[in-house]
Amino acid sequence: MIRVAMLSFWHVHARDYARQATEHPGVEIVAAWDEDAARGRARAEELKVPFHDNLEELLKDPEIDGVIVDTPSNVHPEVITAAARAGKHIFTEKVLALTLTDAEAILAEVRKAGVSLVLSLPRLYDGYTQAVQKVIASGDLGQITLVRVRLSHNGAVGEGWLPAHFFDPIPTGGGAMVDLGCHPMYLNRLFGGLPESVQASYGHITGRAVEDNAVAVLRYPNGQLGIAEAGFSNRHSPFTIEVHGTEGSLLYGTPEAKLLVRTGDAKEWSEVEIPGNEPSAFTQWVQHVENGSWATDNVDIGLDLTRLMDAANRSATSGSAVSLNSLS
Repeated sequence: MIRVAMLSFWHVHARDYARQATEHPGVEIVAAWDEDAARGRARAEELKVPFHDNLEELLKDPEIDGVIVDTPSNVHPEVITAAARAGKHIFTEKVLALTLTDAEAILAEVRKAGVSLVLSLPRLYDGYTQAVQKVIASGDLGQITLVRVRLSHNGAVGEGWLPAHFFDPIPTGGGAMVDLGCHPMYLNRLFGGLPESVQASYGHITGRAVEDNAVAVLRYPNGQLGIAEAGFSNRHSPFTIEVHGTEGSLLYGTPEAKLLVRTGDAKEWSEVEIPGNEPSAFTQWVQHVENGSWATDNVDIGLDLTRLMDAANRSATSGSAVSLNSLS
């Protein structure tokens, strides 16, 4: 049995991860801590576990094997590094950190500690993602020219259903792009590879302090482009994937959850079967903890996600494209 502690309930997905942990037969939640003590005590009471006011003392507990980190993004370096140094396995909400420098420092500590780390990058493991990868790998689309992924909701429209702290630029590091845009960004990275530069533009539809309408363009040396779109200000915007190549195109979610492909001289679009989902990121984390293994693909894409987000935020501020090589 893997005994875990919940570290903060700041993120909107903290309850989801607590549920996954509770439902997993190999995991038991045994403690909780939160930078907001009142919130933490309330959630700990719901989970029927002890609440710790002091993070350092919690991490010293030898009965705790791992932690689920849902703190504000700007304190990930402090919290995840402390957990690693204490020998705790780590499951964390994306992004790993807000800058590439911080993310690399975190990974250095995690590797040194020899603990397992997995980031919650859920759309990597959905069936449509596996199907898209298979089509790309087949070569039927020819040379890839453009990848576009869009994800948006209405969390900032009107009073909005997102918690108020999601609109505070200090703990979040940004709005729609760094939160929802993570998914289009890491899928662009998966489907199209790592670009040489990123140019981003952020909009403020609802007047919040963080962007609620965002786009980033990924540029590749061979002329290929990637587009990552995200928003908090759209009621009916479907999750969309497009992959275009010299010999064909692929569409998903336009608007139905169907995968359509048209290649060569075909006169019509063909529907491609979508397989079942792979094990969730949380389930994979448990497996890595049990096996003492390293989540290579997850961590590599997680690091590149921070790399891309760092570039996007710098670009949106400067108004210019940012080379990924300039971040190191």
